Parts: sequence; C-alpha cells; structure tokens
Amino acid sequence: MSYLALFAQNCSRQTRLVRAPCRPFCMTSTPVIARALATAFLAGAIDEHELIDRGAQLLGKRWAWLPSLAARVCRKFAGGLRPRRIVLVEFLLADAGFHAACEKHELAASGWLAIHTEMSPISAAAGWNLRSIRSTGELADWLGTTTGELEWFADCKRLESKRNQGRLRHYHYRALTKRFGHIRLIESPKPRLKQLQRRVLTDILDLIPVHGAAHGFRRGYSVKTFAAPHAGRQVVARLDLNDFFPSIRVSRVQAVFRAAGYPDRVATLLAGICTNATPLDVWNGYSLSPGSAVARQVPFRYAQPHLPQGAPTSPALANLCAYQLGCRLTGLATAAGASYTRYADDLAFSGDAEFARTAKRFCLHACAIAIEEGFQVHHRKTRIMRSGVRQRLAGLVVNQRLNVSRIEFDRLKATLTNCARHGIAGQNRSDAPDFRAHLLGKISFVEMIHPVRGQRLRKLFARIDW
Repeated sequence: MSYLALFAQNCSRQTRLVRAPCRPFCMTSTPVIARALATAFLAGAIDEHELIDRGAQLLGKRWAWLPSLAARVCRKFAGGLRPRRIVLVEFLLADAGFHAACEKHELAASGWLAIHTEMSPISAAAGWNLRSIRSTGELADWLGTTTGELEWFADCKRLESKRNQGRLRHYHYRALTKRFGHIRLIESPKPRLKQLQRRVLTDILDLIPVHGAAHGFRRGYSVKTFAAPHAGRQVVARLDLNDFFPSIRVSRVQAVFRAAGYPDRVATLLAGICTNATPLDVWNGYSLSPGSAVARQVPFRYAQPHLPQGAPTSPALANLCAYQLGCRLTGLATAAGASYTRYADDLAFSGDAEFARTAKRFCLHACAIAIEEGFQVHHRKTRIMRSGVRQRLAGLVVNQRLNVSRIEFDRLKATLTNCARHGIAGQNRSDAPDFRAHLLGKISFVEMIHPVRGQRLRKLFARIDW
C-alpha cells in the first residue's frame, strides 16, 4: 500500500482536457464508447451529478440510463484515489447496464467536450501548494523539453533495459558488494536527466510533508534526531529493510503524484522520470554465484521500474512511499508502549518495562507489517538490545545518553595526536583524497553528537602543522 492510503478518505478528483471530434460520429463499438465515457467521467470529480452532466455532454443527450450508471460508478470509486482510466474502462465493460444501453441505443459523441484541467489533489494535500501541471504539454514546457524528449526521459516503455549501447542509456551503473553476499547497485543519472529530477525534487517533492517518524533525507534531521528518542531505554530493537530503494516500484511513485493532484498521464511521466529499469547486461561484470538466490533475485528486482539509488529524487520519494509504513509502525509502537523512528532503511524501537516483556513478539509483528507494505526485512540484522549490552543505532551508542562509540572516538583522537606530534605523513591510513577535510568531517560529527568531546578534538586539530 502506498503513502497515499492515509489520505484515501474524502478524496477530490482530477480533471482532464477531453476533446471529441468536431463533427458527430457514430460509435458502434462498445469498447470505444467505454473509453470515451471513461475519459469524460474522469474529467472532473467522481460525483453523481457531475458524472451525469459530463456523460450527457459527451453523448449529446441525457439518456435515462446515465443516472443509474453514474450511481454505480460512484459506489465503486468515490471516496478513494481517482481511478486510472484503464480501470474505469474495465469497470464499464463489465457493467451489465452499460452493455444493455449500448445494445439498445445507437450512441454517438458529438460536439466538443472542453473541460479545462485543474489540479485536484486529495483533501489532505489541499494545502501543499504544489506547481500546477495539467497536461503533458505543460509538463514538457516546465521542464524545458519537447514532448518527445519527455517521453524518452520518462521511458515508460522500459527501453532503457533493452538498449545495448551505453550512450543511449540514461544512467551510469556501479555495483557495490555488501555483507552476506548482497549487492547494492548505484544508478547515477546522466546530467540532463539529473537536471530534470532536481527540478521535480525542488518544486514538487520537497513541498510534500513526510511522516514524522522519518529522520533520513530531511532538512533539519540526522542520525542524532533518529537515535535520540531511544537513549536511556531498557530495550532497543533495530530492524533493517533490505534493498530499500529497489523495493519501491513505479506504481507507488505514480500514486504519490496522483494524490498530489496531477492528471494520470502527467503522474505517469513524472514517475517515469524518477524511476528506472536496469538492463540485465549491467550484471555481466559482477560475480554473482550461478544458481544462488542472489543471482536469481537481484537482476530481476532491478529490471522492474524502481527508485534508483543515486537519483536526487529517490530519497524524498522513498520517504513519501513509506508513509503508510510509518503510520502502521507508529500505531504498533504506541500500543506496545514504545517509541519508533526510521532513518532510511533502519527502523528503531525502544521502551522500558512494558516493551521489554514483549520485545520479541513485537519485532515479529513489525516485520509482518513491513512485508505487508511491500518491503523486505533483513532478518540477520535484527537486534534486540537490552541495557546490559551496548545499544547502537546508526553507529551511535544510546545506553545512557547519545554518544559516539568509545573505540571510534579513541581512534580519531589518536590520529589527531599523532598528526600533531609527528606530522601527517603516514597517518592517512584510509587513503582519503582530502585528509584535512576528512578529519574535519569526523570532528564535526563528534561535535554534533557530543559538543564537549568535539571541542577537545578540535583543539588537537588546531595543533597540526598542515
């Protein structure tokens, strides 16, 4: 279920620009009539009276069977996300009353049906103040492309996965090997596509609120805000979502844009710009064990249109698509007397005596919810940490108070001391390209978590002769 499930009630509808031919023409084919009527019905709100008016305007007459058909359409689709055109067409073709009307009457669409498209977001999105884009042409103009270029970048036909020539592809690919034999594929969009994605991120996605439990990829939030609510608790539980970005399919991304009020075709193109289907030959240079589960699952998973890790829009969309997950896990944690936060694919729960009694069973329920929401849980990384052991979240220790690991702090302090006493030669053991900036970054991180410790490290840094 997508991020928009929370907003499914009291949903308003989108409108589309629908044009019938200038001169009347006879429609003898029931599928043709169904497609035209579905387009007319989706040109505005799913309201019984409006459906009747638009149907009558399309067909040139207020047929006696229209009110009952409009009532059935409202019973089926009112109160949720606006249905896609193909779904409404299938509903009409399966409706006995509609078939009877087509057989009894010679229906024709005449004149112009010109209903200007308006942004029509769901009720909860009414205050988002997003950019209004009502047609494919407006989307192309806003992004500074032609409609043909827009179709090419969106790649709704998944041609990217079929092209053998790298210069025709929109992404650069680089695979990283993780623990337990897993692979992480970095998909970096090429400059022109990245420019379009940044435009979508800045003017649309950054304006849509995410769930309060999400602390990753948000301005003003960090691993500090993610881990802080769990400091000093009796029990801390940590879950990890496997392949977080690739597990989010294009249908979820489309739902985000549809809930924001964009017409179906515009939402499809926006989702296409932000997703990718990875060519199978990308994996040729990497050693995936033949016959293993990884060799079978990974290429197939990435071959489906998904959020590419490396695109600027993916973090924001991942947070939005995980909205329903956040709602359900927050409710579960509240019922168990626990706190819940999420940083990207890391889920953290913590509580005291009440939560400690049910922590194992709680984790099973949390995993079940994550799976129901379309995510995969990395069970080997699941941890239930009680106060007698070191409780770590995102590299931070949360036993008594939020702090950096003693080992990491001592290692950084020793490096700074050696640099101050003996010079920087031979101290860059991690082969950082900019060793000075590398050390400053580590010091700043410690300073963010523990200001007093950070200041001590900064004094040592000031003694280094660069």
